[in-house]
Amino acid sequence: MRERLYLRSPRTVAAARQFTRDTLHAWGVTDRRDDMLLCVSELATNALRYGVPPGRGYLLRMYGFEDATVRIEVHDGGPGLSRITGQPHGQGLTLVAALCDDWGVLARTPGKVVWSEFRCAAAWAPPHAAARQTGV
Repeated sequence: MRERLYLRSPRTVAAARQFTRDTLHAWGVTDRRDDMLLCVSELATNALRYGVPPGRGYLLRMYGFEDATVRIEVHDGGPGLSRITGQPHGQGLTLVAALCDDWGVLARTPGKVVWSEFRCAAAWAPPHAAARQTGV
């Protein structure tokens, strides 16, 4: 697992993408990188727009599992749960849903965790890969 905390600033989206790129490189993940980077951009942007109260930040957490799945989580302290609205603006979660294998939102106190998972080619194994647990 790797994680990084970002302050409430639009500049952090590029930094979150770079952190993701560096993590995937360190883990030897070459499959679906562009999809993951785009999802990180969308999830970080959503956190900044809707979920990060002034003076706070968001946490980007990445897991590499033994079954060659990468899980990306964005934790924020804002109210409400993210959802696909069907509105012409705010299509980021629609894009995330189309690119990843699974995604969802979990409540936390305060805020929420928006996550996405990508099943990759099994030719890589992150250091200290975690075993998958049901209901994660």
